[in-house]
Amino acid sequence: MEDMKGKNLFLLSWKKLWIIVVAGFASIVLHNLVSALIGEEEFFFFMIVVFIIPIYFLIAVLFSVLSFVKKRKSSS
Repeated sequence: MEDMKGKNLFLLSWKKLWIIVVAGFASIVLHNLVSALIGEEEFFFFMIVVFIIPIYFLIAVLFSVLSFVKKRKSSS
């Protein structure tokens, strides 16, 4: 059961892809909004959009491709 949670976390779907896009856009908007309100550069949302989201996306793509290849090999 615990193994399925990890698979569901990293296996890409259209829903997760849209969540990634919306989270990236929201982080950009929030970064600019907070920076404008405070008058200083904001760090948290910038780190999310520059590092966290792309790293998660790359790991999820690799996991999905490897999972697809593994499933295809086992069915042959």
